[in-house]
Amino acid sequence: MNSFLIGLQFLTRIFVVRQSVWTEQSFGESVKYFPAVGAVLGIICAAIVGAINFLNLPLLTGATGFASLIILTGGIHCDGLMDSADGLFSGREREKILEIMKDSRAGSFGVVSMILVAAMEISTLAELARLSTWWLCAAIYSAPIIARLMMVITIGAFPYAREAGMGKAFAKFTTRRTIIFATGETILFLLPLSFISPIFFICAAVASAVALIVTWRFATFSTEKIGGVTGDIYGAITTLTEMFALITFLLIGNYLR
Repeated sequence: MNSFLIGLQFLTRIFVVRQSVWTEQSFGESVKYFPAVGAVLGIICAAIVGAINFLNLPLLTGATGFASLIILTGGIHCDGLMDSADGLFSGREREKILEIMKDSRAGSFGVVSMILVAAMEISTLAELARLSTWWLCAAIYSAPIIARLMMVITIGAFPYAREAGMGKAFAKFTTRRTIIFATGETILFLLPLSFISPIFFICAAVASAVALIVTWRFATFSTEKIGGVTGDIYGAITTLTEMFALITFLLIGNYLR
């Protein structure tokens, strides 16, 4: 339970019990509970957009859904996306890329990447709202869970690029068993979708496959550029796979309509 609470506090702005002292081991062991953190985010966001969608204003619903994810996470993953874009697409050598990614200032690549993701997520959520409240809630519940499983896979399957850093503890204590545990956890949290409609669980499975492809390609690209992944890459992959999961739900839902 302590490891879950540490993960919840690190990845979100939700504090059940404020943790002030973290050991490297407890910090690293929280990784296996990341999908559970995603489930907490998904439940809250689904409740919010489900209520807002009764106003029958799809664009407002989409913007509210996107804003909810940002506010609940404190934008931590968006920051990773922006830093990753600035570094990886700078055309510089490895050390300079890592330096750029560590810089807190946002560059043009970072800003453009965030604008594109925001536009895609808001419009996707708005279109899901037009399909039905059930499609909208199923998608925004599933996406954070799937995205955080992808973070676990990235941490466990790819080398850490820096000699030191906060993400180093994640990498140190993440093993194959961690990935298996997180995968089972993800299936457990997505399974209730099948009680609403089997198609929602199938959508989540397809979205997971799409997210895995995106994860593997992006993490491989990062490894080719800088010899591995970093905390910023974890955030970028979480943001991107969340977006692709939502898009997958929309494409399937639109096809079946």
